[in-house]
Amino acid sequence: MSEERRHDDPILTTRQGHPIHDNQNTRTVGARGPATLENYQFLEKMSHFDRERIPERVVHARGFVSYGEFEATGTWGDEPISKYTRAKLFQEAGKKTEVAVRFSTVIGGRDSSEVARDPRGFAVKFYTEDGNWDLVGNNLGIFFIRDAIKFPDVIHSLKPDPVTFRQEPARIFDFMSQSPESMHMIVNLFSPRGIPADYRHMQGFGVNTYRWVNAEGESHLVKYHWLPHQGVKSLTEEDAANIQADDLGHASKDLYEAIERGDYPKWDLVVQIMPDGEHPELDFDPLDDTKTWPENDYEPKLVGTMTLNRNISDHHNENEQISFGTGVLVDGLEFSDDKMLVGRTFSYSDTQRYRVGSNYLQLPVNRPKTGNVATNQRGGSMSYGVDLQGQNPHVNYEPSTMNGPREAPPVGEEEVGPELHGRLTRSELPRTNDYVQAGQRFRLMEEWERDDLVKNFVANIGEATREVQERMVWHFLMCEDELGLRVGEGLGITPDDVRHLEPLPKQVLTDEERKRMANLGNNGPRDVDGLTMTHCVPNERVVVTR
Repeated sequence: MSEERRHDDPILTTRQGHPIHDNQNTRTVGARGPATLENYQFLEKMSHFDRERIPERVVHARGFVSYGEFEATGTWGDEPISKYTRAKLFQEAGKKTEVAVRFSTVIGGRDSSEVARDPRGFAVKFYTEDGNWDLVGNNLGIFFIRDAIKFPDVIHSLKPDPVTFRQEPARIFDFMSQSPESMHMIVNLFSPRGIPADYRHMQGFGVNTYRWVNAEGESHLVKYHWLPHQGVKSLTEEDAANIQADDLGHASKDLYEAIERGDYPKWDLVVQIMPDGEHPELDFDPLDDTKTWPENDYEPKLVGTMTLNRNISDHHNENEQISFGTGVLVDGLEFSDDKMLVGRTFSYSDTQRYRVGSNYLQLPVNRPKTGNVATNQRGGSMSYGVDLQGQNPHVNYEPSTMNGPREAPPVGEEEVGPELHGRLTRSELPRTNDYVQAGQRFRLMEEWERDDLVKNFVANIGEATREVQERMVWHFLMCEDELGLRVGEGLGITPDDVRHLEPLPKQVLTDEERKRMANLGNNGPRDVDGLTMTHCVPNERVVVTR
């Protein structure tokens, strides 16, 4: 029934009236290669999305900033870190780097509740001797989608309805039901991990895959994780409601007051490393943001500790105007071909230029601490100076023979990563495998987390249409029997009710997934014996009563 109805739906187009034949994948060199600059559909879509709200952030509008320092170990575990990266901030044991950290919610506005079920932003600005490095992540280790072209869509589904202006669970799960890649994320988001007790008691994750490069130009793929010394604590829906009855900004208040009394929160930065390449031996692509790297195979090892020890003095100048970007990297830290990372790198800087102004990087909170800023950029809105370092002020171009800025000498190999070959294409990553890790994550949850997850799914999916409910139960059964059976029981939907469903039109199942589909609801629990996923640390419930 649903397929016939969809044939009557209008054809999606660009604002130029061009029919959009693929709204799921950016154009890349090969299925997993780098994205191309002439992605007109993506650029049009993302540029408009970045400008949808004024003046607050489109996402992460509500946040709180604190200052501190990062102290490096000089090692990755027991090995010298220089083996993997030449980034100066990591090289010496005891070396300290100033940081500014912004914690945030995602969907709500500046005055929204800090106990909303929502990913939490965890953005760290390192003021290094080589300039700024921004590590822009979340409190959950994965994301809803694997290609940035879908970012406006997933956020639109989570934002208020454009007519009623209410966040509608029916809209959220309408989108998620058609996006199997989101299963891993929503299993986390609708569990207690989706409502951290406060900012001090939550993990942080870089989410994207990056590269490290050493002095010889050798590269490795890496993932970043922040582990709180304070432990991880979360709330159920009931606990959150009891807090919200009295306070919309409890997490900011908690962090501010902790720092004021000298109870400085700390996080260890641990890093997973794998050799650079496609890794065909894995059942997932390491560039896929909907996946984690199992700790059993890629052990996270300590590289330093961050301590927050100073509060801001002005909310507007240091919170509203602080600006982060995933493209803000220093020497020794590099991009990967992660499609989300490529898209975020455009979007973050673009939205800051729109929201704060073209000279947002001149603001003190965003400016590097080195003082060594010499550019040929002039004018633009909110300009209050010229980036001069003793050069001829008449020269705003390069190259020049008249004492203009010159190129810096090379610091290492410029050719980074594996050599890539492929045709221009719009293709999904070949190893989607959307259900395994979602099922494993459910099995690795504590019992109280599983109970709360099921309760939240039943309550929210219950507001969707019957078609969406059935598809979500089908997805959950593909993830893990217990999850699908328990949610299905709450919705009055059995495996027999959804057994007739075929995979979604663009969904390609593995042989293992087809076996699960043929035995829907009777596959038995997934084997997670000895498995440790990067975000499965113990989670303490904070019970709040009124």
